[in-house]
Amino acid sequence: MWAFLNGFGLSLSLIVAVGAQNAFVLRQGLRREHVGPLVIFCAISDAILMAIGVFGFGVLNDALPALAPVMVWLGAAFVFVYGVMSFRRAWQGGEALDPDVAGKGSVKAALLFCFAITWFNPHVYLDTVLLVGSIATKFEGARVAFWAGASGGSAVFFIALGYGARFLAPVMAKPRAWQVLEFVIGVVMVAIAAGLVWSAL
Repeated sequence: MWAFLNGFGLSLSLIVAVGAQNAFVLRQGLRREHVGPLVIFCAISDAILMAIGVFGFGVLNDALPALAPVMVWLGAAFVFVYGVMSFRRAWQGGEALDPDVAGKGSVKAALLFCFAITWFNPHVYLDTVLLVGSIATKFEGARVAFWAGASGGSAVFFIALGYGARFLAPVMAKPRAWQVLEFVIGVVMVAIAAGLVWSAL
């Protein structure tokens, strides 16, 4: 149980910070577009990535000791670009949430974009594979419980984020609110990128 709770708490502490993946789920949740498939996809993806970290971190680290520094720089670049995109959307404005309009985009397009920002985002691997994997080594006899806790924490967060976002819908009906959201996401993304660069120097 202790390993499960540690994994659960670690997962929540990592994922609560706004990242490219959960920022997208938040936007889709506000629009009420394809929330269920996206939540399921994100939860399963995190479970797979965390399994790689929990059960294969030692092998991966021994085989590719130079991987971690490279992932830090790639993650910083990826997150920085996403932040710049958010700043651009905030500057352009003109977006608002119409509660009577939903499903503008196809579920396939939404899942493909979510796939890209999940599996092609080096920052995700830093958290789910390298960090979670390194901490899992402290629970040598209870790695399955630790992984189950970490995966459960991720699933709970995405469910709450995707389906809880609708309560903000009245606020997000205003274009200015979307600009503020995009600006805040941009600031957080750039701060994450700066933190990764600082840790690498």
